[in-house]
Amino acid sequence: MERTLWANPGTTAPCPARDRKRSDSQPAGLEHMWRSPEDPPGPGASTVPASGLPRTGSDPVILKTPVPLGSVADSLRASDGQLHAKAPTKPPRTPSLLLPDASGRPPTYCELVPRVLRVQGPPPGHNCPESEVPWWEAEEEKEEDRCFARPQAEVSFCLPDTPSCLLGSQNRPLEPEVLHTLRGLFLEHHPGSTALHLLLVDCQATGVLGVTKAQRGAMGVASGLELLTLPHGHRLRLELLERLETLALAGALAVLGCAGPLEERAAALRGLVELAVALRPGAVGDLPGLAAVMGALLMPQVRGKQEEAGVQEMGKSGRKEGSRLFLQVSRLERTWRHLRRSHTEAALAFEQELKPLMRSLNEGAGPSDPGEVALPHVAPAARLLEGEELPGPLDESCERLLRTLHRARQTARDAPRFREAVARRLRGFRPNPELTEALTTGFLRRLLWGSRGAGAPWATRLEKFHRVLSVLSQRLEPDP
Repeated sequence: MERTLWANPGTTAPCPARDRKRSDSQPAGLEHMWRSPEDPPGPGASTVPASGLPRTGSDPVILKTPVPLGSVADSLRASDGQLHAKAPTKPPRTPSLLLPDASGRPPTYCELVPRVLRVQGPPPGHNCPESEVPWWEAEEEKEEDRCFARPQAEVSFCLPDTPSCLLGSQNRPLEPEVLHTLRGLFLEHHPGSTALHLLLVDCQATGVLGVTKAQRGAMGVASGLELLTLPHGHRLRLELLERLETLALAGALAVLGCAGPLEERAAALRGLVELAVALRPGAVGDLPGLAAVMGALLMPQVRGKQEEAGVQEMGKSGRKEGSRLFLQVSRLERTWRHLRRSHTEAALAFEQELKPLMRSLNEGAGPSDPGEVALPHVAPAARLLEGEELPGPLDESCERLLRTLHRARQTARDAPRFREAVARRLRGFRPNPELTEALTTGFLRRLLWGSRGAGAPWATRLEKFHRVLSVLSQRLEPDP
């Protein structure tokens, strides 16, 4: 026999039907249990005598018309909290109510607990707990009668400094225990999951998701993709460029920090290539994340013929004097040779697909449709608007300049479509808090330079860490 529980509308915890008569100190309190004030008895419903309580018989009596339970409480009135001295007369049998099962099975009968036909809603004053919606799935606040507002200040989308679950309040650079924890954390997640975590953090850092009404009012536009192209987007452009370089340094450290056998470094290379494949257009579509991973593998990314010639002049030294071009990962010839031999599919994807794609994206071309791409590659426009000179001959640099500016204009125009594309990819996604924190700019800054060095100027931090990576690269594969 099926045994169910009766849920009291005034409480949140269910209680058995046999305890309902003790739910209130006054007999009239039963009225709140049986009937909601908004549910009057339906027309044609049968009633029971005012001097009696309904009882369910030992044998089921099934009727098509349900009997309202609210009429039962009309017979219970006593100013002193006592029931009638005289026992009530035996009432006629009342039928139990039937409720079709939610699973589609035929309705079942239970003589212990009467069933209600349907629920109209919670009684007044009863607050039902609402399901928490992640901030990246919440609907964007709509502003009525929106008009142009002059920007008040530059906006930053960097997360505030909060207590870390992976780092202490004071930490040294590259703590071994933290690096070991991160290695295990990344091994627990496949490349597709890590790519979604990176997309979530990149969207927050770019101002595509989680932009508040106050931030929109301060920057005068609705998205960070629009702010990037405006004069007061200087701070955001610098933050995104720093994030790109920091992620690239962390990716290079994942390979150069493998001081064990050659297979270990080749496996780290394969992991980065598989992550880049998961981030490419048509998959997760996080192009800033793709640029960071490819930056770790190429270091630097070849942006033009002039830089490519300069890279070839460096040879195996891994560094070009008078510049900041370092090749800590790409110079590991034995490691790459082992990758081609043991993980041929990943090596072919890197050489034949990822490198040409990255070159075209850096030149202002490549895929950019919001359906295929969730987050566009904004680094070329950010560098250009921050005054970085374009390499190559004058005619080629002018063409590249026009392509980059045109792509930036399209990105700002399609900002709402990019937000929709991101929301589709992240719908139903529940990230790991530790992995999400490990991909933020603030965490990586403290991990690489320590809590004290994280506040140093960016150029100083960048040059010092490149030297550290160069030393690690030379130890793994010394020059002949």
